[in-house]
Amino acid sequence: MSPMSITRIPVSIPVAAETPKGLVETEVSGLWAEPADGEPRGVVVLAHGAGAGMAHPFLAGFAEALAGLGYAVLRFNFPYMEAGKKFPDRPPLAVGTWNSVLAYAAKEKATTASRIVAAGKSFGARMASVAVAEGMEAAALVHLGYPLHPPGKPEKLRDGHLYGIGIPQLFVEGTRDTFARVDLMEQVAAKLEDAQPGKAALTWVEGGDHSFNVKGLKREPEEAGASLAPLVAEFLTEAART
Repeated sequence: MSPMSITRIPVSIPVAAETPKGLVETEVSGLWAEPADGEPRGVVVLAHGAGAGMAHPFLAGFAEALAGLGYAVLRFNFPYMEAGKKFPDRPPLAVGTWNSVLAYAAKEKATTASRIVAAGKSFGARMASVAVAEGMEAAALVHLGYPLHPPGKPEKLRDGHLYGIGIPQLFVEGTRDTFARVDLMEQVAAKLEDAQPGKAALTWVEGGDHSFNVKGLKREPEEAGASLAPLVAEFLTEAART
């Protein structure tokens, strides 16, 4: 399929999140990338990782390549990134943000949250999975570099909530990712297959690190992001049939 021409639409998204300190109401930036003509194949909401916002070239490259394959993709900032802060939001605010953004996307596209794909890079993916485990509706989850454990601390796994998720999940991981040791990620995939048969898929990027930089391959971050779009689109096509 030849890439489609795309349209980019900046938006402001209202967020309301219940936290231990009370209700947090704010707004975050978002950016749609979608086919310029015709109806999209589906809607994807995309969250950034802990250290870089929605404008990071990797995320932009992935979003625009996926839009070129026919999807409407909304990427957004978490509140801490919007405010220029260094440290990520605590889970209640991050999860509340996910719920707010998914609801916004559903309203904008005249659909339901259960028909929208929740995707994320690292922290963004983890918070999407926590949100779904806590009741957020979505069609599927796409994890780009899921942070299974902190670097050098493989005993501190972040997998417990994943096994109760009943929607399709795709994990795209680099074999050199210090946040996801290969043998441990394979074990998680096997346990997911036992818990939710046929729902989870694991794809390895040979030689890739946490940013999907591949050893011995010189390319820009946007190219690295764009390279993942075809395999994600293939997964979403299959997931839509289940």
